[in-house]
Amino acid sequence: MYAVIRAGGKQYKVAPGDVVRLEKINGTDGRVEFADVLAVSSQAGSVLRPGAEARVTGEVVDQGRGDKILVFHYKRKKQYKKLRGHRQDFTAVRITEIAFDGQSFKAPELPKKEKKEKKAAPEGAEVKASARTAKKKSAKKAPAKKVTKKK
Repeated sequence: MYAVIRAGGKQYKVAPGDVVRLEKINGTDGRVEFADVLAVSSQAGSVLRPGAEARVTGEVVDQGRGDKILVFHYKRKKQYKKLRGHRQDFTAVRITEIAFDGQSFKAPELPKKEKKEKKAAPEGAEVKASARTAKKKSAKKAPAKKVTKKK
């Protein structure tokens, strides 16, 4: 089961449970609905064409900026060089449901992650760290080799 959606001027093939990085989506409260569904294919092999009522929903997982891309302009023999960087904003969306023709395909629910509590460091750990640094400071260096000049 998959659907082809259009978001941010690009087309994406998505299935329930997929996480897709899209162009930045502003003003969402965690839920996103894609109204521009281009095609839907079910497990039976039937393909739904555009114009039919289909709905793809998802939830926002992450928002951030991608890796830096360097843009370098260069003209030989003209002493012209220009270097610029660019980082594209993105929104990561997890597809939760694809619904069409009275059918609904949902992604399995993810288990909620419990936050782990940090354990307090034992008192001896600080002493061990300071003892290591003291040993490094007190370690003697080997004497430098003497260089003799030949006549």
